[in-house]
Amino acid sequence: MKKLFVASLILSLSGAVWAAEPTAQQNKMKTCNADAAGKKGDERKAFMKECLSAKPAAKPSQQDKMKTCNADAAGKKGDERKAFMKECLSNK
Repeated sequence: MKKLFVASLILSLSGAVWAAEPTAQQNKMKTCNADAAGKKGDERKAFMKECLSAKPAAKPSQQDKMKTCNADAAGKKGDERKAFMKECLSNK
């Protein structure tokens, strides 16, 4: 019985640590709140509604990354270009 109690205590504590990380929505709320500083009443309410419903910017496609990296690699040749392209395309 004591082992079961200790095991459940450990699991509950590890769950509390896991829950401590903020979710994406919580991060978005924090950012929107900071951006809404100075706004009051209906103005703040409208701003928060717009801010929280906004979709995040789309990630560039692999093709777009290739175009950008190729343009940035202008003038590089051989191993230097190869290393640059590898690094550039692997960035997220």
